Amino acid sequence: MTGSVAWAVAVKDLRAEARSRYAAGAVLPFAATMLLIFGFALGPNRTLLQQTAPGLLWLAGLFAAVDLFQRSYQAEVDGGALDALVLAPVHKGEVFLGKAAAAAVQVLGLLLVTGLLVVVLFGLPVVGLPLLLATAVLGVVGLSALGSLFGLLSVIGRRQAALPVLVLPLVTPVVIAAIRATATLTQGGSEGVAGWLGVLVAFDAAFLATGYLVFGHLLED
Repeated sequence: MTGSVAWAVAVKDLRAEARSRYAAGAVLPFAATMLLIFGFALGPNRTLLQQTAPGLLWLAGLFAAVDLFQRSYQAEVDGGALDALVLAPVHKGEVFLGKAAAAAVQVLGLLLVTGLLVVVLFGLPVVGLPLLLATAVLGVVGLSALGSLFGLLSVIGRRQAALPVLVLPLVTPVVIAAIRATATLTQGGSEGVAGWLGVLVAFDAAFLATGYLVFGHLLED
């Protein structure tokens, strides 16, 4: 049944994360430390902190998410299950969608907690909450789709250090659109936000479609 494979993969990955608590124990402290470092570097100027907070939020979330993407295939590698994925009689695109969905849930949780830290530390005003949440979801979907695809490449090639080099240039438009939309909304405006959300939707669709189509070929190679 269409979607059942993606659902099973996503649930499996989320259960594995719930047992390991890697995101909460390692990735979240990393993101929080980045925010603190940037905060101290920028100084006590509250206006400057609020102006730079959207960019710092998404950059901290991005760099922390890269580590999550790298870990998303670790269970399969440790258990020798990548070969089983190749031989499984299922559409490999559904496996990709499940992986991307599980990664998106984890990254979204990470981003929301990091956002609360930004609000507390930098005094970032929370206005336009529905559009802020829409920006977060759309931005996270794009990050997770691309990260899940290239996470497989880094594991297959045994070159985990190459993952940031692969992901960061391609995901830049998503990050820029998310930062611009977040900055506009937190400043109390809405002009141009629909356009930036449209950019996010377009890149999300492109990344998801690409991953769905090529994931099986990468896995078999």
